[in-house]
Amino acid sequence: MENLDQRYLVQQNKLSDGESKPPVFAKVMRSKEGKFEGVSFIKNKDKASVMTVSQAQEVIDWASGKKTNAHEYATKIICVGQ
Repeated sequence: MENLDQRYLVQQNKLSDGESKPPVFAKVMRSKEGKFEGVSFIKNKDKASVMTVSQAQEVIDWASGKKTNAHEYATKIICVGQ
């Protein structure tokens, strides 16, 4: 069985806030079958979803396509320890 490299988070900052507010982190919503359904952005880093790079990219693609105000945010993949 393949060992999945799950050590990434997706972090989002509002561009207009600069450094004044802390970032939010992606919490992935999946169906019972494990199918990707969407993302919530939460403040608690410890409760955020830890994922592979490809799963993190799926979150970024979803956020940039589904959120109407996506251009107002900087969304990036970070390692868990950052």
